Amino acid sequence: MSKKLTTETGQPWADNQHSQTAGSRGPVLMQDYDLLEKLAHFDRERIPERVVHAKGAGAKGEFVLENDMSKYTKADLFNGSGKKTPLIMRFSQVAGEKGYPDTVRDVRGFSVKFYTQKGNYDIVGNNTPVFFVNDPLKFPDFIHSQKRDPKTNRRTQTMQWDFWSHSPESLHQVTYLMGDRGLPTSYREMNGYGSHTFKWVNKNGEQFWIKYHLKSDQGVVNMTNDAAEKISGKDTDFLQNDLFDAIDKENYPSWTMYVQILPYEEGLHYKWDIFDVTKTVSHKDYPLIKVGKLTLNENPSNNFTDVEEAAFSPANLIPGIEASPDKLLQGRLFSYKDTQRYRLGVNFEDLPINKPINEVHNYERRA
Repeated sequence: MSKKLTTETGQPWADNQHSQTAGSRGPVLMQDYDLLEKLAHFDRERIPERVVHAKGAGAKGEFVLENDMSKYTKADLFNGSGKKTPLIMRFSQVAGEKGYPDTVRDVRGFSVKFYTQKGNYDIVGNNTPVFFVNDPLKFPDFIHSQKRDPKTNRRTQTMQWDFWSHSPESLHQVTYLMGDRGLPTSYREMNGYGSHTFKWVNKNGEQFWIKYHLKSDQGVVNMTNDAAEKISGKDTDFLQNDLFDAIDKENYPSWTMYVQILPYEEGLHYKWDIFDVTKTVSHKDYPLIKVGKLTLNENPSNNFTDVEEAAFSPANLIPGIEASPDKLLQGRLFSYKDTQRYRLGVNFEDLPINKPINEVHNYERRA
């Protein structure tokens, strides 16, 4: 019979709860694989935060189709009334880093990942129907203007207003941000928009231009500057905590999805450029059409794996939904996937939260 391996103190080796040493006070042994694994993982347990939308919160739920849209698109989740599609949503701030108060005046990110039978489909938008710029070359410059001054390391109003004053196309979004809707009371009480124009294609090959509108069923509620300032001093995670607590109490927030649909040729000859994300399409010209309802009913079981590792991209498209000539959208199709490769690694789509529910076939070799 083999002798049971023990430590210097006579304890069974497996029961030793401390680092393995040579002698009672000797050096730590390299063969102490538990210690090495623990330290190696600890040294790497932080991934780079998002360059944009670093501070945020999310939850899981489902989308229920209420109006069959097969006349306009063959997209799986929009065909067949009553069809249910699981999803995850993430809300965020554009400018602030992860430790920043989430009640500071800022545009809020509003992203949805639908786990459809034909692959993942992402709507990566904001709580505003427009954006500051329509040229992807300007996007990094805009974000830099929202970040900290390289010299003082302070957030500064001077940089952002300098950028806006030299980018007159940003006026529409600036007035939205500096108006009443610039400070949502909660993630539950704000709308979401796809912002860009997208293309829907039906099974007959007919094409339509569409814009997404997700209206909060809780209503749109906002706070004053004074209220936001007081809250930020008491709870830097106020919006995150509000969302988690509401779902925890089974007060499930929901949004009704609408679309504006423009016939292909009409869209190309509209009175202004429908591919300019600094502009909107008039609801009088093309009224909202109800599609279905999104409901959040499950909090993350692990915020890191469910929310921090969630990778959204407007390039996650499925048959029946295509991109448009929107220049900013074209830039985002590359940039969003690329930032996830940097943050999470080249195999980020194999992570459970990003993995489609259908089987995936491609020609990539994954390390």
